[in-house]
Amino acid sequence: MSSFADRIRSIVAPRGGPEAAHPAPPGLPDASGHPALEVLGGEWRDHVFVVERRVNPAARHGREAVGTYGECLDEASSAARLYGGDEARAPFAFFDLETTGLSGGAGTQAFLVGCGWFDADRGFVSRQFLLTRPTDERPMLDAVADELARAGALVTFNGKSFDAPLLETRYLFHRVAWSGREMPHVDVLHPARRFWKPRTESADSTCSLVALEKQILGVRRSGDVPSFEIPRRYFHFVRSGDARPLAGILEHNRLDLLSLAALSARLLHVTRHGPEAVRDAREALALGHVYLRAGRDEQACRAYQRAVEMTERGIVSQPIRIESLRALAISLRRARQHEDAAACWRRLMSAPGCPARVAREATEALAVHHEHRDRDLEAAKAFALKGLELDTQPAWTSAVAHRLARIERKMSGANAQLRLSSLPS
Repeated sequence: MSSFADRIRSIVAPRGGPEAAHPAPPGLPDASGHPALEVLGGEWRDHVFVVERRVNPAARHGREAVGTYGECLDEASSAARLYGGDEARAPFAFFDLETTGLSGGAGTQAFLVGCGWFDADRGFVSRQFLLTRPTDERPMLDAVADELARAGALVTFNGKSFDAPLLETRYLFHRVAWSGREMPHVDVLHPARRFWKPRTESADSTCSLVALEKQILGVRRSGDVPSFEIPRRYFHFVRSGDARPLAGILEHNRLDLLSLAALSARLLHVTRHGPEAVRDAREALALGHVYLRAGRDEQACRAYQRAVEMTERGIVSQPIRIESLRALAISLRRARQHEDAAACWRRLMSAPGCPARVAREATEALAVHHEHRDRDLEAAKAFALKGLELDTQPAWTSAVAHRLARIERKMSGANAQLRLSSLPS
């Protein structure tokens, strides 16, 4: 929640009365309509200009038909609770804002609120609320609240950090409570980073919605309006009343909503069906982390095993291979499968490019394993000494020295016992 919204909440209390009227700047249409808006193909509903479209389920969006995404989402909807809390459920309301500024802040307004959902026939419906003059903001916000109230969960892309706080600030400005604050909210950006963001510093390594739809869905936009141009087009409309530049913004917003829904379907499908549904080691590794945070240790272990298996064939980055092995080792140790965990730690130590901190962790785990479980004190000592070669920080060397002293005492005791047992009776 933005600090600005918190300050407003501490000053004003929600009330239901309408805001004071503000004169519309020259050039803006009035609430009775404006011929220029006809180019957008919408209609006026209670002082709000609304544009509604439906994409046929047979239409393609990237590699799949729209109806396939809707079917997938229906079937895997129960997995939403792992991302939006236990209360998250269908129906989902996908929503996305277009604003007068890209950085948020007190002066930023949402001039277009797009909402989307799959209908009973699995066609994708979008309903967009356009702010045509400042005095119509309160009616628009009321219409948006009614639209979102029927949802079991909100679904956004970076909505927890941007869309929801910005929208709440506008509701608070009008002294109206933002009901979305109490609703389950699935922000797809955060899992998308774990599942799909390339771990490189190249120009194609961003995790924007447009980049992900190209990478994951196979969508290629043509003639799309760049995000940085959207505020300029809207202000042109405000000054001139010319709505033609807004057509591209509405299409951009519709594509964002459909791609958000499609990515959500893919995410929930993988989560619902488990490691068998992943496409690569990165997805399997991310899925394991999701299960682990949810307390599903057995499922997490299977996902990590799948990730390790997938790193052993095909091309995969070394960091993914190392992280998968480490996660599997820890997961096996939690499951008390100590021999299998030790095998993973050994593979980590021999993996090319293994970071020193991970190798150090592996030496410690193996020293503990051989000292306390395998009872092989020579091996425990060897791994402890190996750890000293990897790190010279005082805290680490002190801990290793303490372990070595204990192992030496155990070895001395064992040797003394052996000598006693060899004496003639």
